Amino acid sequence: MNHKQNVWCSLSWAPKLTLNNIIPSPPPFDNLWCLISKDTTHQHLFTHLQWLLIHHKSDVQSPSLPSPKQTLFAFRTLLLSPSSLDQHSPILQDSPKQAAKSSDERVRQVHSVEEFDEALRQAKNKLVVVEYAASHSYHSKQIYPFMVDLSRTCNDVEFLLVMGDESEAMKALCTREGVEQVPHFSFYKNMEKIHEEEGIGPDQLMGDVLYYGDSHSEVVQLHSREDVEKLVGEHEKDHKLIVLDVGLKHCGPCVKVYPTVLKLSRSMSDTVVFARMNGDENESCMDYLREMDVVEVPTFLFIRDGKICGRYVGSGKGELIGEILRYQGVRVT
Repeated sequence: MNHKQNVWCSLSWAPKLTLNNIIPSPPPFDNLWCLISKDTTHQHLFTHLQWLLIHHKSDVQSPSLPSPKQTLFAFRTLLLSPSSLDQHSPILQDSPKQAAKSSDERVRQVHSVEEFDEALRQAKNKLVVVEYAASHSYHSKQIYPFMVDLSRTCNDVEFLLVMGDESEAMKALCTREGVEQVPHFSFYKNMEKIHEEEGIGPDQLMGDVLYYGDSHSEVVQLHSREDVEKLVGEHEKDHKLIVLDVGLKHCGPCVKVYPTVLKLSRSMSDTVVFARMNGDENESCMDYLREMDVVEVPTFLFIRDGKICGRYVGSGKGELIGEILRYQGVRVT
């Protein structure tokens, strides 16, 4: 029996995947295509993605195609034989430790406290993202591939893997760093822990990495009142709208909306300047927040021709886009 097949699958994104709506196609191929629901109730789109062990059966009936809300996601695999699937699947591996042995060298596993501390020291002011995992943890296995994907695209961020059950030394490191459950993510800069999360999905992990590690984007990073005044002065004559994202270092809604800010900064770069400031970074930033009467975060200040012309308070993506368009003179209904 030839196990190479091309199939259409509609996946239910519950904690356990279902093999509903299998539609076999006539010729054998080495492509496995999945129609993945992007319903807004499933925030962590890829959290439960697993490889499907599908054996062709000629009596499977073809149901109706999924709704337009579903989008196409493709990935390739060689279905050489049922026994070969485990070794090809990155998600069915025994642990993140085994996955770290592959070609994904951007995620570095450390094996001692000294190696861990040295990695933080060498990173200096770069963001270091550490996943604390365990070989028995199902959720550690699930989230690890997404950290690997982030490591490929975020070249200015260092990624470390600590297996807490690897040795007594690693267990002691987890205790030192206050890790009680896995997977646990800690974010470091200049050897200082600046943020940590437990039980998060891919979307939040990506948002955290962008928020704490983004240093080469179109968003201007402001660290003082003088930085704000300089930016406003530079655009006082070109009539560009300045959108100043004011937040705090440890603010969930600020992290949540930041990927949208990044996307808008790229798509609107001709007419809008995006900047951000963390009010708790230093006293100068905090003084500026008080002067601007910022009492909730995130707050977006809209500045044009040297003057504040409005503000939006909140983390709603649609509302933020609507407000920016309104101050750009676009009628929003």
